[in-house]
This record gives sequence, C-alpha cells and structure tokens, in this order.
Amino acid sequence: MNRQEMLQALEAKGSGLWDICIIGGGATGLGIAVDAASRGFSTLLLEQYDFAKGTSSRATKLVHGGVRYLQQGNIKLVTEALHERGILRRNAPHLVKDMSFIVPNYKWWEGPYYGIGLKVYDWMAGDLGLGKSRLLSREETLEMAPTLDAEGLRGGVLYHDGQFDDARLAIHLAMTAADQGAVLLNYFHVDGLLKQSSQVSGVKATDQFSGKTYNIKAQVVINATGVFTDSILQMDDPRAEHIIAPSQGVHIMLDKEFLPGEAAILVPHTDDGRVLFAVPWHDKIIIGTTDTAVDHIDLEPRALPEEIDFILQQISRYLSKVPTAADIRSVYAGLRPLVKSSSKRTAELSRDHLIMVGDSGLITITGGKWTTYRRMAEDAVNTAIAKAGLPHKECITATLSIHGGAGETEAEVRALAEAQALWSEKIHPRLPYTKADIIQSVRTEMCMTVEDALSRRTRSLLLDAQAAIDAAPMVAELLAGEMGKDASWQDQQVSAFRELAKGYLLHN
Repeated sequence: MNRQEMLQALEAKGSGLWDICIIGGGATGLGIAVDAASRGFSTLLLEQYDFAKGTSSRATKLVHGGVRYLQQGNIKLVTEALHERGILRRNAPHLVKDMSFIVPNYKWWEGPYYGIGLKVYDWMAGDLGLGKSRLLSREETLEMAPTLDAEGLRGGVLYHDGQFDDARLAIHLAMTAADQGAVLLNYFHVDGLLKQSSQVSGVKATDQFSGKTYNIKAQVVINATGVFTDSILQMDDPRAEHIIAPSQGVHIMLDKEFLPGEAAILVPHTDDGRVLFAVPWHDKIIIGTTDTAVDHIDLEPRALPEEIDFILQQISRYLSKVPTAADIRSVYAGLRPLVKSSSKRTAELSRDHLIMVGDSGLITITGGKWTTYRRMAEDAVNTAIAKAGLPHKECITATLSIHGGAGETEAEVRALAEAQALWSEKIHPRLPYTKADIIQSVRTEMCMTVEDALSRRTRSLLLDAQAAIDAAPMVAELLAGEMGKDASWQDQQVSAFRELAKGYLLHN
C-alpha cells in the first residue's frame, strides 16, 4: 500500500465516475471500503488526516458483545456484536485473540448473579463463542489475578471476550481494501460536495501535502466521519440538525506489575453506572473507561483531571497494589459518536448504528462500535446499492480474510532486520518496536509522519508517552531517509509530535 501509487490511481481515473466515494478513514469507512471493493465496485476512500486518527485508535481494545448492554437489556445489540466478534476472530486470527476476564465477587450474591448473566452471554454467542464462563473459587481467582485485593474476596466469575489492536486492525483493513482494488488516500481533505440538480454527484477534495485540488465524481457518496458526522451533514445542508452527542472516554496505561498474569478484570458497576476494565495489552495494563458528555469535538481530546481521578479511585478498590498518578505511563482520550436521543446520560445513549439518506442522496452512517464495523459496512453498501441504483452484488465480507493472516507483516519486518543489521535495534529500551517496524510502515502502510509511526503504525505513544517523545528524533531520521526529506522536515516533525505527545503525559 503506497500513497504515490494511490494518487496515480486517482489521477488516472480523471473525470471518470467512481461507484462509491467514502469520506472518513476510521473503522466504519475502512469497513465500507473493504465491503464495496470486494463486491467489485470502484471504490475511493478519503481521510482528512491519517487512518484511524480519531476515535478508531482510542478504544478499550476489546472485540466484545458488551456486558453492560446486556445489563441494560439491549439484547439486539449484544447478539449482533457477539456474532460479529466471532466472525472477526475467524477472519483475522492474527489481530484478534481470546481474552479471559474475571469479575471479582465481594458480596454473596455477585457470584450467582453475574454467573447467570454470563451464561446467557455464552448462550447468545452460540457456535461463535470464545469459551465457556465458570465460577471461580477464591483461591482460583487470586491465582489468576494475584494483585486483586484479597480482603473480603469470595471468588469470581470467569468469562471470555476478544481483544485486538484497534489501529493495527484499521491499517490491515486499509490493506485488505487495497488488495480488493480500492483506492485509499490519507491526508486528503474533503472541502465540499459536488451537486447536479440538487443531488450529490461527488466531492471536491485537497491533497494536504501537495495542495492540489480534485473534483471527484461518484455515483454515491457515503459520510462515515464518526464524531465529525455533523460537519459533513451541514456541508450538504447548512440547516441540517446536529445528530451527534459526543461522549469522551479516557484510558490510562500502567506497567504490567499492577495486574500480572494473562487475565483481565471487569468491574461490573462503578459510581457512574459504567463498567470498568483493567486489560493486559502489549505487556502493559489499560484501565478505562470514563463517560463524559462533551460539547466540543476536538481532533485531540484531552483527559480531564477528574476523569483520571475517577479511574484511579475506582480501580484502587480492587487492587492490592494501588496505582497513583505518578504510575501512569500514558493517558489517552477518545470521543464516541453517540446518536442523540432524549436521554440526559451518554452512558445510556444507543451504540446501535444509524443510516440516513439525505434529500440530496448523501448517505450518512454513524454510531455503532468497532466490534460491529463489518455489519455496519454491509448495511451501508446495501443502502448505497438501493439508493444509487448500483448493480446488486452480495456481500462477501463474512468469510473474507483480513490482510496479513499469513504473517506477511512480520515476515517483511524480519527481512528488513536481516538485510540491515542496524534496523533490528529497538527504537527505545522501554518500547517493543524496532527500526525495521518503522521502515516497513513507510514502505507498505502509508505512514507519512512521525505521529503516524509512533501513534498508530506502532502504539508507542499509548504505551509510554515519554519513551515515544524520546524516540521521535530517531524515527524522524528513519522516515526522512525513506521519504527523501531534509533536516528541516525532521525538526518540524519532531516538534509537532512532542507538542501532541504532551497531552498524553500526566505531568508535562
């Protein structure tokens, strides 16, 4: 996957007509690109920043049915999500793995209550389940999670869900779409919608690097911009009502010592009514998430002090080794594109996805969650076929393998390290990535900036923000060597990354 080649494909099309043009390169947009291209439609995706720059790289890293939605009685959403979890596990075994979760029990009624609920969860997953839930004794619970607070612990309930790396899945979806013939371009800003007889006929877009503007014609345009949905709706119709009620979710990253072992912890009820997860990930522990209604949509949302305090306070009730603010390696925030309703609490707004077709023919899809991205994409493409009169073609993504299942990425990195001994060196002692990982991301994954490399192609920024800042000059030099950039470009990139990364440090 090479950006220059993608640009050439766009320009080769000239004034020709694309079947489907997608605005937005997060989970939803990338899923639609895979679906549309695999059905044989000529497909173009435009992302104003980098793939998964926004919400789609800031999740809890779980592919799950949603235990809290089961508590809320949203059977439809849980059933669909569990089904999609199983499909994703089957189609991307290199990216999705089974994770054991423990619900610790400190009250007499919690074992039977959560045990029964999680048996229902198992039953709803059917043949696509990841494993059977079971009750754990006090001793078994502490053996699997030795840093749980032992005082008053009665036992636990073990159940299974899926875990993934969100930004890595996004990049592999982009590569899957490219394998199917789609053209995908990051750093391509949609400036406006083209119209003929009041109907959307394409987009006007600008390459952020060259400044060149393109008029792109398409039979159907799909707005898959997540929390930025309203901005495209108002581009179509300035009087359009806002439909997004953004909610901020914050996660903190701790060293593994706070929860050694392979099992994750689910705290089923926090003070704000949400569940709280403590999940092993890349040899660290992710703890989150919060649920804070916000008025302002920011590309780089920042954690509020009270959100960090909330997470530390809630998890301290369950761990024998209590984390403090000084233990946090990185903190990240993401905005959920919840669809507006009459509810005042964003924790209760629907995570079901919504598809709208405007009077102009613009198709908008929003809401949903990572786990159900494939189903959302299928629904969006079916809508596009119906509304734009495209030839009917069946969706094949339920059985389509995601790029990389044969270990291509790992093989490419290994080959680079073997060819150039220096590239086998780590980019930082506290990070698991090598120089070869960075080189490979430039050559095959459309990595264009230091931020792309340290935030999404590797997950350095989320794992250890200070280590990522320290590694930035070396990474800039590697990128510059591959891309033919000069020293001033390197300086600018390092400066920009350091400024951004400060927001992931608690003390800066």
